[in-house]
Order: sequence, then structure tokens, then C-alpha cells
Amino acid sequence: MIPEPSDLWFLPLGGTGEIGMNLNLYGHDGAWLMVDCGVTFPKPGRIAADGTVHHRGEPPVQMADPAFIADRRDRLAGLVITHAHEDHVGAVPYLWPLLQCPIYTSRFTAEILRRKLAEFDLLHRVPIIEVETGQSKQIGPFSVQWLALTHSIPDPNALMIRTAAGNVFHSGDWKLDEQPLVGHGYSAKTFTDLADEGVQAMVCDSTNATVSGHSVSEGALRAGLLQAIHSAEGRVVVTCFGSNIARLHTLASISRETGRYIGLMGRSLINMSGAAKAAGLWDSADQLINSSHLGYLPRDEVLAVATGSQGEPRTALRRLAAGTHPDFELEAGDTVIFSARAIPGNEETIDALVKRLKEMGVRVITAEDADLPIHASGHPAQEELELMYKWVRPSIAIPVHGEAEHMETHADIAKATGVPRAMVGRNGDLFMIRPVPGIRRQVVETGRLGWHKEGLVRVE
Repeated sequence: MIPEPSDLWFLPLGGTGEIGMNLNLYGHDGAWLMVDCGVTFPKPGRIAADGTVHHRGEPPVQMADPAFIADRRDRLAGLVITHAHEDHVGAVPYLWPLLQCPIYTSRFTAEILRRKLAEFDLLHRVPIIEVETGQSKQIGPFSVQWLALTHSIPDPNALMIRTAAGNVFHSGDWKLDEQPLVGHGYSAKTFTDLADEGVQAMVCDSTNATVSGHSVSEGALRAGLLQAIHSAEGRVVVTCFGSNIARLHTLASISRETGRYIGLMGRSLINMSGAAKAAGLWDSADQLINSSHLGYLPRDEVLAVATGSQGEPRTALRRLAAGTHPDFELEAGDTVIFSARAIPGNEETIDALVKRLKEMGVRVITAEDADLPIHASGHPAQEELELMYKWVRPSIAIPVHGEAEHMETHADIAKATGVPRAMVGRNGDLFMIRPVPGIRRQVVETGRLGWHKEGLVRVE
């Protein structure tokens, strides 16, 4: 299956019909361009009385099977990573030996990627080309431009992919945040200029397509978090996604205002903050203390930020709930704040964790029961999708990054804003954008690979 010079194809191997595990291919003029290479995690299985999740023997890390493009790697021009979330970058160390292509990404994402590659002894084998926002790179027959958008991680980028056959706008994960706090913002003119040039297809995030209104700004969370922390009497533990550097900045500022010392608990949090410092995205006023010191401080001077907002095994919050964390033990009267919402499929695990904390006498505040917002999604709600379609004005809408309900709703929104055609499919479908639009269903066999200590295995 080789695209002709007149062809412009989109072929998702992961992330279309599901949330996570993104792996996308664009085909044109005998070559392929890969966009993102992420992981996913097994859906929780049976939950034991102690909150332990049993995954029925599945590998703990899973990713899209790249067999189609690995078999054609001589035609793979390169891999572009839009941002540093695990479901977009996490599979690179596992799959790069099968691909062996150059990787193009922004500075912060490159910093995260290098740390991952070093763990696999791949750091000096993988060519990483850092790209500035606004810059264009010629990657085989594809001219790719990095465009500033906002998300719940620093330096996310959308892509304008230009070819002789036509142009595609690939959104990546995004929202329209007027106060992102960290990293670049966005400009509407960036996207209205694309419309003037002509966009044949817009491949776009569907995660929150069923959510009405506009997403909450990261800058709007300070009041709610300050209220929750200021009213706490004992230790405060905030759990959030480790990649949200803006949330860490907000919490560091609140720690200064409330007279608490802030420390990070969990490898991913420490790794992300280190990458932010290396990429020049960390405010020097935000002083962190070693989490091992937190146990020696008066309880009302402690603000810990911990991994484990989704109830994942072996994370800092799970160990605190089990009384097995080496830094300190939670006591009755302490407060745990969930500055995150449940990823679909994790609800039972989180409920079991919250129940355990409450049994310990810990005050628990979730995003659902807080008086003011304490969490903001990183994905566009319906008003943002409508705006982006009005700005970009593509000929075809291709919803991705969502389950069937999300993508169908997204397609309806696109058509309601004047997009002539929406094409909804799933992994393995070939979306033909040019010369004649259409979908060939299940052209490519797709599946999952899992990582065991012995290496990659096929997941049934």
C-alpha cells in the first residue's frame, strides 16, 4: 500500500475509537509521516478489599501495534510528537527500535523524551530534532509547521501538514485557555490564516465533545485551591496529574501564602518538574523541599503534591493510604485534595481509594464536591470546538482521540458549524483525503502490544 503523489491519506493505528495509545500515520507520495506514539494502561480489573487492582495478567504498559509501518520503515520519513503526555510519547522507547526514524518535537517534550530514552539505553541512538513553535520542517514530502495551542502540559503544538496534494490541520490535544500560566498561549489569527490558505481536513481531539460550554482556565483554579488549603488544619496532600506544571506553580504560590512547605512525592512529578527547570519553564520563586523532610515538619506546615490521582498501584497516594510511604503517615484530620477528575474506567479504583482515606479519618475534597473549581480539563468542550471549526474552515472533519460517542458528537458539531463533510472511523480505517475523499474500512490490522520484562508481547 503505497500512496501516490496525488494521494493524501490518514491512517490511525491507535487513538481513534479510544482515548489514549495515539499512533497516527499520514501517507503521501510514497512516504509516511507518523504523529505521536503513546501508551495506554489496562482497564482496572477486580478490586480487592485493600484497594489493590488485579489486572488479570495483562502487561501494565500497552501500546498500538506498529506492524504496518514497521514493515515499511524505509518509507517512514519521521515521527512528530505533539506534546509530552504519556498517551502521545510514552511508547517511543519501546517501539523506536522497530521504527528507527528521526523524531521532531518541542524543547520541553524533547527533555521528557530524553529521560525516557536514557532508561532504555537509547539516548545516543535516537536522533531528536528540536523545533520552535511557528517553525516549519520538511520531513520527506511533508512540510510540517508547529502551531501554538494550550493544553494541560507545557508547549503543546498543533500541526499544519502541507503537501503537494493538500493540507491537513492536526490539532493534537488542546483547549483554548486565556490563562495557561506556563508556556505559550495561542492566537486566533494563527488558525484563521490557515483557513485563508485552505485546509482539506482537520484531524481533531474529541475527548470532551460531549461537554457543553467552554473548558475552565488553568488560571481560574487558584481561588478554589487556596480556599481548600487555607481551611485545612493538618497536613495537606494534593494529588494531580504530574505533567501539569501550571498546577504545580499554582500550588507553590499557595504554599508561600499559607506558610506551608511544598514537596513532590512520586517519580513522575519529580521528573516533570526537573524537565520544566531544564527547559526554562520553572519559576525560580517556586522552591521545593525534599519530600523526605516533610515528616519532620509540624503538620500544619506541610503541603505535599502526590502522584496517584487515578488510584494507580504503587503511586505515592496509594502508599500513603496504605501507611507504607517512607516520608510520613497520614493521620486523622489531614486533608487530601483530588485536583483531577477520573479518567473513564478508573472510577471504581478511585472510589476505593477515597473510601480508604475516609476510614483513616482523612478529610477528602474532590473536584466534584469542591465549592470552587479545583481542576480544569485540558481538552476542548463544545464551544471551543465550534470556534476552531469557524477559524480553520476545513473541507473535511475527522474526529479522533475519543470513543464512538465522543467522535459522533464531534462530527455533528463540525457539520453544524458549516463543515461540508465529516468522516468518522476507527483504528485501521484508511481515510482518503485526496484526490477523492472517502474511507476504506479496516484496511490495516490493528492491535496492542504489551511490555513485559522479556520484551514486547501481543495483547489479545
